[in-house]
Amino acid sequence: GDPIKNIDWKIVAKTDRYYVKRFEEETNLRCYILLDHSRSMFYGSGESTKIDYASRLAAALAWLMIGQKDAAGLITFNTEITNLLPPRAYKGYLPQIFRVLAELEPKDSTQLLENLHKAAETIRKRSLIIVISDLLDEPESIIDGLKHFRSRRHEVLVFHITDLQEDNFKFKHETEFVDSETGEKLTVNPWQIRNQYLEAYNSHVKSLKSGCHQYQIEYNPVSTATPIDDLLLKYLLMRKKG
Repeated sequence: GDPIKNIDWKIVAKTDRYYVKRFEEETNLRCYILLDHSRSMFYGSGESTKIDYASRLAAALAWLMIGQKDAAGLITFNTEITNLLPPRAYKGYLPQIFRVLAELEPKDSTQLLENLHKAAETIRKRSLIIVISDLLDEPESIIDGLKHFRSRRHEVLVFHITDLQEDNFKFKHETEFVDSETGEKLTVNPWQIRNQYLEAYNSHVKSLKSGCHQYQIEYNPVSTATPIDDLLLKYLLMRKKG
């Protein structure tokens, strides 16, 4: 009663007996970590920059994945995709991932939409997609790129990396702000624009959160002040419940 297509004809030819192929379902997870290293990611008002934090997070996630025999890969991008390491599930692969993370350099800007679309077209097999970025782009464009992964049945997890000053805007004195991606400069008294800034910033975060929820994408805003250990514990508990 077995389908003819499952007969192993090579063994039949050798033994003159019929053998049916049995397939073991692949249960191990396949994960791609997508890391933004545009120039804005190299900002930091505290002990570490956003890229320092993001790189440590990516390294820890790769280590956890491979440690539990799942396959982890890495895609880095700014104006274009700069590195593409396909998922592997052996510990000897980790030094290659760590080396790429350690050598990342800033570029003037990021092209989130284009790079997310390129990555989605590249990844054929169903995977867990982890995006690590400060998401400094139009929310509509970001969501458009992320939902491309969902249309291909990938699971998507986003870590939105922020700095405390970006979250709170508690600059106390007249400050010159420089756009890290365009070089544009603006000198202001922060207290005069703080409310306006926070309103725009919170609207940006709200739009990202709402868009991700709409397409069943897990959205996690993460400050660089959050200990990596705490973040990973939260992630592991979340995966366990999932």
